[in-house]
Amino acid sequence: MIRPRSALAAAIYLALAACSSGGPLASGDGVFAPGVAGKAQVDNLVVGHRLMAAGEYELALDAYSRAAVVQGFNVDTLSALGSANLRLGRLGQAEGLLRRAAEEAPDFAPAWNNLGVLLMEKGEFAEAAEIFRRAFATDNGNSDEIRENLRLALSKRDAVIYDPAQENQNFELVRRADDDSIEPL
Repeated sequence: MIRPRSALAAAIYLALAACSSGGPLASGDGVFAPGVAGKAQVDNLVVGHRLMAAGEYELALDAYSRAAVVQGFNVDTLSALGSANLRLGRLGQAEGLLRRAAEEAPDFAPAWNNLGVLLMEKGEFAEAAEIFRRAFATDNGNSDEIRENLRLALSKRDAVIYDPAQENQNFELVRRADDDSIEPL
């Protein structure tokens, strides 16, 4: 049989031990919680690509702008910013960015392709066909999207008669994937 007085003493001892830092088995170093986690590294270019795929072009433009702050205006950020502006219908802004990206890296097929898409939007079919031809050659003909864009641009350029069926054809924007291949944007 447990005496009430010793049970009360045991309860008080346990309560006081719980209030102390670490209790009776503490090592004495005083650190019990993990440290504060550092700021997570976010690749805003990847975030922007995902937002573009989801149709959130304004948010993608914001993410690409943050990427440009971190990485600078390189061919990837210029092309991405231009593509987002193109999707938002800001053709003047998009054209400057895409031309700058294509000039900065003449071997970067996505910038050439996306510039071609912009020129098609503006109705400049002859220049667009030449730009798509350059993108196709730069990519060594490996991208189905660029090949299809070139085919459509050539058919629009060479069309003598207005064909309403061609009016609703959509051109594809592309980007560089992690393995340097081309994929739709």
